[in-house]
Amino acid sequence: MPTLILVRHAKSDWSHGVSDRHRPLKGKGLRQAPDVARWLLAHDLVPDLAVVSVARRAEQTWDVIAAQLPAGVTTSIEPDVYTFDGADLAEVVHDLPPTVQRAALVGHNPALEELVERLTGRRVTLKTSAVAVVELPSWGAASGRLRAHGKAAAEAVALEP
Repeated sequence: MPTLILVRHAKSDWSHGVSDRHRPLKGKGLRQAPDVARWLLAHDLVPDLAVVSVARRAEQTWDVIAAQLPAGVTTSIEPDVYTFDGADLAEVVHDLPPTVQRAALVGHNPALEELVERLTGRRVTLKTSAVAVVELPSWGAASGRLRAHGKAAAEAVALEP
């Protein structure tokens, strides 16, 4: 069963006076992102593919996470993931290759929260560096099962059986 791992980018820095797309991570964000990698490793959820927003803060978040994961995770930086609309992200998920069993989507709110609700019928809160794990019958499926959601820090996110 395909597994979708949604990752909200880490805490960004608003003090640089740059456009939204070019906003970098804050020091706190650089410290948060490794928690996601540790959580993924602890729960054997290393993705085959990471589809990452073109926003600088999302790319930086993934770079920090990927540096702690085993080699071999394919990364795709996608303009379509730089959205704040869950319906747009649903299209990205539906277009994932059938050969991929585990995909990470690194993006933004409210799109990520909307996507979780769209796929599972459950409302969740995804703060910076939070994750949600959704199992789907296929990438094109309209609904799936929420297995986990919340901050990855200190093992705060528990996987449901």
